[in-house]
Amino acid sequence: MISKSLEETREIARDFAKKVAPRTNGALVVALSGSLGSGKTTFTKAFAGIFGIHEREVTSPTFVIMKSYDLNSKNFSFKRFVHVDAYRLEKALEIEKLGWKKLLEDTNNLILIEWPENIGKVLPENAVEISFKFIDENTREIVFN
Repeated sequence: MISKSLEETREIARDFAKKVAPRTNGALVVALSGSLGSGKTTFTKAFAGIFGIHEREVTSPTFVIMKSYDLNSKNFSFKRFVHVDAYRLEKALEIEKLGWKKLLEDTNNLILIEWPENIGKVLPENAVEISFKFIDENTREIVFN
């Protein structure tokens, strides 16, 4: 998909968020890859908005690594939205210290992770992978794998 504006990126995120559903064998993990400025955080904010998390609440947790939001609405199949920014992580072991395995086991969790390449082998094989590519100031390529 080609996004020609921030609003188009937000709309792509909102459309995708409306289609996600819990898995029966663990958390749903959405992995966002792409260079700085490629649209990952814009996508994340709009995605989280569908679950009632306001954009101003969602910032890349680069320094805290992970933020968790309880979803207390009967309108959602998920109970928790977890936003991980693995940009500063150097080894998979670092995320494991944050209780990664336990998060993955809970079918009520919706986990969105930026910079998944930094956690390597501990990213579940069934993660939904989305890659972002900066084309120009307004244009991004968004690929769902």
